[in-house]
Amino acid sequence: MATVAQKLITAEEFMRMPDPPDGSTQELVRGEVVTMPPPQGKHGVCCSNVNYLVKHHVKSRRLGHVTSNDAGFVSERGPDTVRGPDVAYYSYDRIPHVPDGYFPVAPNLAIEVVSPNDPHSRIQEKVRHYLGHGVATVWVIDPQLRIVTVYRANATFQTLDDTESLDGEAVLPGFSCRVAELFEEM
Repeated sequence: MATVAQKLITAEEFMRMPDPPDGSTQELVRGEVVTMPPPQGKHGVCCSNVNYLVKHHVKSRRLGHVTSNDAGFVSERGPDTVRGPDVAYYSYDRIPHVPDGYFPVAPNLAIEVVSPNDPHSRIQEKVRHYLGHGVATVWVIDPQLRIVTVYRANATFQTLDDTESLDGEAVLPGFSCRVAELFEEM
């Protein structure tokens, strides 16, 4: 039986695609569109908390740009991959101005908030992809377990619970918050 190869699309073609009518999110992975179900309530509240804390810090110190809502960056070409962290930070050194399309470089910090239906393997694959394509640090925030795991490009990681503090380290200088702040109003 013959199989028909699926046509791979580019980041530019992906950018022109309409938003899914059901509110789901999509990424482009090696030329193929991957669809995820719309996030749930606790995911949204946690993302909002994280975005607020990081954005306030970055803006007050004029450090760079903070994105949310899965704003995409191109991590691979030929075939193309466009990933969209839940929240991301780009230093002005890395990208001085927000582009009209996808970010052409990886963020300094990518933040993923785990949804109840996120398989552990999918989250770990994204972490590996981010770190392998230029992201210096990845925070994986789990609202159900009330923990944050910090992954670094040097292959070290650390898990913090809601009694501890999260530090921005060298990637987000001067940032610190109680992990519990990420889960307020939940």
